[in-house]
Amino acid sequence: MNNLSRKLAPAQPLPSRVASILSQEISSGRLKPGDRLPTEHQIAESLGISRNVVREAIAQLRADGLVRARQGAGAFVMAPEERLAIRLDPTDLENIQGMEGLFELRALLEGEAARLAAMRRTDDDLAEISAALEDMRGDEKWSEGSIEADLVFHRAIARATGNAYIHTFVCFICDQIRRSIHMARYANQIEQLVEVNVGEHVVILDALKAGDPEAARVAMVNHITEAGRRIGVIFRNEQSNAAEGIAAS
Repeated sequence: MNNLSRKLAPAQPLPSRVASILSQEISSGRLKPGDRLPTEHQIAESLGISRNVVREAIAQLRADGLVRARQGAGAFVMAPEERLAIRLDPTDLENIQGMEGLFELRALLEGEAARLAAMRRTDDDLAEISAALEDMRGDEKWSEGSIEADLVFHRAIARATGNAYIHTFVCFICDQIRRSIHMARYANQIEQLVEVNVGEHVVILDALKAGDPEAARVAMVNHITEAGRRIGVIFRNEQSNAAEGIAAS
C-alpha cells in the first residue's frame, strides 16, 4: 500500500477513486481471496485522506461484492466464485490486458449469441436488427448516433436468443463496448473504419436472415476479432502462433 498515494487521480469522487484503487489491488492479485484489507487507518494514512472517505470506499467494495466485512475483524477479499455482484472497473480498459479480456469475453459470449439467434430469431427480431444496421450507415454514421445504433444491433441479437441471461450480460458490457468503439474511431481513419465496420455487420445480419447458426457465429467472432485488432488487441492464441512462427523462421 506504500505507493497508493501516487495512484490517486482526480477523475472521480474521492470515495470512488479510493474504491477503484483497492479494486485494482484485488484484480491484479496483490490482494488475494481471503486477504484482509489494510485497516481504515492504514489506508487513510497512506493516501492522506480521512477515515470516513475510506469507510465509504470499502462500503462501495462491499456493494460490488468484492469484499465482505467480519465483525471486529475487518474487511476480507472474496473469491470470484463467492461474489454475488459483477463489477467491471472502467480503469481496467486503460491497459491492453483489460481490452484483451473484454474482446475475448465478447467473442465467446456474442459468438454463441449469434449462433442461437440464427436458430431462434423471429421476423420482429430481424426487423429490429435490420433497422439498427440502417441507422449505423445512415445520415448519422459519423456521429454518436451510429455508435448507439451499433450497440442496439448487438443487444437485439442477444435478445433474439430468447435467453434473458445472455441479453443481460451483453447489455452489462455495452458501456465497455462503447468505449472501445470510441477508441477505434480515435485510432483509425473514420470514413474507412465506418465502412468496414458496417460491412462486418452486414455479414452477420445475412447469416441471421439465412438461419445459418455456424455462419452467424463465425461472422460475429470475425467482427469482434477485427474490431479488437483495430485498437491493437491480439488474442492470446494468435500471439502464441506468431511467436511460434518467428521461432521457426
